[in-house]
Amino acid sequence: MSKGLKAMLWDASVLDPNEVVKLKSRQGIRFHGLSIPDCQKVLPPAPGGKEIIAESMLWLLLTGNVPTVEQTRELSRELAEKGELPSFVENLLDSLPANLHPMTQLGMGVAALNRESSFQAAYEKGMKKSEYWTHTLEDCINLIAKLPALAARIYRNVYKPGSALPSIKKDLDLVGNYSNLLGYGNNESLTEYLRLYIALHGDHEGGNASAHTAHLVGSTLADPYLSYSAALFALAGPLHGDVRSNYLRALSLANQEVLRWQLAMQEEIGSDVSREKIKEYLWKTLKSGQVVPGYGHGVLRNPDPRFIALQEFCDTRPDLQNSPIIQLVNKVGLFIYNTKTRGSEFSSLDVRSCSRCSEGARQGRENIRSVHMGFNLSMQFQTKNPYPNVDATSGCVLYHYGFREFKVSCYLIDEGLAEVKQYYTVIFGVSRALGALTQLVWARALGLPLERPKSYSIAALEKLAKQ
Repeated sequence: MSKGLKAMLWDASVLDPNEVVKLKSRQGIRFHGLSIPDCQKVLPPAPGGKEIIAESMLWLLLTGNVPTVEQTRELSRELAEKGELPSFVENLLDSLPANLHPMTQLGMGVAALNRESSFQAAYEKGMKKSEYWTHTLEDCINLIAKLPALAARIYRNVYKPGSALPSIKKDLDLVGNYSNLLGYGNNESLTEYLRLYIALHGDHEGGNASAHTAHLVGSTLADPYLSYSAALFALAGPLHGDVRSNYLRALSLANQEVLRWQLAMQEEIGSDVSREKIKEYLWKTLKSGQVVPGYGHGVLRNPDPRFIALQEFCDTRPDLQNSPIIQLVNKVGLFIYNTKTRGSEFSSLDVRSCSRCSEGARQGRENIRSVHMGFNLSMQFQTKNPYPNVDATSGCVLYHYGFREFKVSCYLIDEGLAEVKQYYTVIFGVSRALGALTQLVWARALGLPLERPKSYSIAALEKLAKQ
C-alpha cells in the first residue's frame, strides 16, 4: 500500500495519527478544527433528536462554520424539496437485475443523474472559470438530496421487491427521510443511530481511496455526478476499509467483515463467553492467515474517536446494552486491550463492571482505552496498532436493530460457497458524499489543477535504485 505522500489539498477534515485520545477530550479526527465531542456539542440535531445530522455536518464541511438551528432546518427543507428521483433514473434502477451488487447499482444511478448536471450544461454553453464552483455547488446539493431515494430504491428492489416506497417528507431531515424510505421510520433509535453514523463518516481526509478518486476525476472537470460515481466504485473495493484476508471479500466493507466475524464467533463459542474462549478464537483467526477485523487503522495510532462515539451511543440505550452481539463486541474489545483490570471471567455485560470504572460507563470506557488498550494484541499477538476503529461496532449496531442485509451466499472459485457482502457499503456511500462533494466545490472555487502524477517504468526505477 502506498500511503502518506503529502500531495493534495483537503480542508474539511484532518487525521492526526499521534494526537492522543484523552479522557473527555477525544481528538485524532477534526472537522475544520472541531473534534467529534466538539461537533456533538455545537452541531444542531434533528427536531426532538440528540445526534448530529447530515445537514449540520454538511454545512460545517462546506463553510467551515457551525450552522444555526434555523440554517440547518432550511437546508433540510431544501434537500427534501430536491430529493425525488427523476423517472428515468427510477426506470433504470427498476430494470436492473436484483442480484446485481447494490454498490454497482448505486454507482450507475449516480452517474445517470448527470443528465441533469448544471455544471455540464453551463460548461457546454461556455462559462467563466470563476463560475465553475457555483454550478458545481448546485450539482452537489442536488446529488446529496437524491442519495436517500436512490439508495432506498436499490434496497427495495434487491431485498423487498414489490413493496411500496413512501414519498419524501418535506418536514424530515435527510437521514430521517432515508430511514423512512428504508422502512425504519418508526424506529427512532435506529434513525438516530443512522444520523450519527452518517455524520461521523461524512469525511475522513482526502487521501482515502474514495475521496481521492472524487478529487482526481473532478480535476478533469467531470461533473460531480460522474466524479462521485467513480468514488463509489473505489469505496466498494475490499481494501478501502482495509479488509485483508486470504478469502475473497468482494465489494466488502470493514464493518460487514467485523459483523461476519463476530457472528461466527458467537455461533462457535455460544453464550458462555469467557476470556479463554475469546483468546482461543482470536488465535484460531490469526493462525488461519486472517486478521482480527475492526482493530487497527490506516492513519490513526490511537483509539478511533468515532468508535468511542458509537459506543457511547450504545451506553445510552438499554436495548443495546442487553444485545448479545453488542455484549460480545464489548467483551472482545475488553479482552484485546485489557488484561490487568479484570479477573479470569467476565462478571457482567461490558467494561462498566471493571473495578477501575467507578465513575460510570463513559469515563470507565475512556479510562480503560487510554491506559490499558493494546496490551493483549501488542504483547501476545505482536500487533503494533491494536486499537479499535469505528468498524469494530458500527455494523453490529445495525444488525441489532434488524438491519441485516449484509451478506448473500455466492459460489466463488476455489472457495466454494462463501459470503459476499451487500448493503452496508451503500450506507457508507450515502455518508461519504458529504465530504467528497463539498471539497469538489472548493477545488473548483480555488482553481485547483488537473491531477497528473509522474509515472516511472520498472527500468527507470531500477536505474534510480542503482544511483
